Amino acid sequence: MSFSDRVRSAFRRGETDAVVAMSEAEIERARAAGDPAGEVEARYSLARVAIREGDLTTGEARAWTALEVAERSGDRRLEERPRHVLAAVARMSGDLTRARDLYRASIALNEELGQPVQVNAEYHNLAFVELKLGHLDEARRLFDESRERVFGHGWKDFVPYVCLAAAALAAAENDFARAARLAGVTYMAFAELGQVPDPDDAADLAAVRAAAAEALGPAAFAAEYARGQLSEPRAALS
Repeated sequence: MSFSDRVRSAFRRGETDAVVAMSEAEIERARAAGDPAGEVEARYSLARVAIREGDLTTGEARAWTALEVAERSGDRRLEERPRHVLAAVARMSGDLTRARDLYRASIALNEELGQPVQVNAEYHNLAFVELKLGHLDEARRLFDESRERVFGHGWKDFVPYVCLAAAALAAAENDFARAARLAGVTYMAFAELGQVPDPDDAADLAAVRAAAAEALGPAAFAAEYARGQLSEPRAALS
């Protein structure tokens, strides 16, 4: 298994200490070997760790460093992950107009590189930006298109994110019972994959849970959430 596969798997499992140790060692190895791909992946991973820990400033700085290494290499493929992180930082910091521009640029880059899975992921992220801007119709359109792609192509790793999108949309529409159920579906979908959400998605899920719990009250929220945990994702989204 490659370093990229190992470090991304560890991050998705929430093994932060392992990600840091692996990434720091990889930076040293990659710099000594003149391997920009390895260095970019390691610096990208450290940026994600900082963001997961709530340090957006450090996460952004690490992503910029990774992007600089990528640009010096002349390999456009290496720019994709750092640019994704920079868009995520803008989104999480509330700079939504900039985040929208960065996600659109990331979509264009991934289309250029022929990476449809990443194109879909960035459309998903763009939809959340539109949602936070109050553009519910546009967000709904993008979420619906993403769901069709995910189930149509059998992209199982993205199913939890489709569930999260539906939960966030339900909360924005003040359908808090549905939001609570779909939050439960989302939790179980991640658990079944043995993963935890990416930092930006974790923040969105926490926001949905908080809004639904406040609107419904603790007992009603817990009941709806538990119902969601027993639901199959595709059925819950219908």
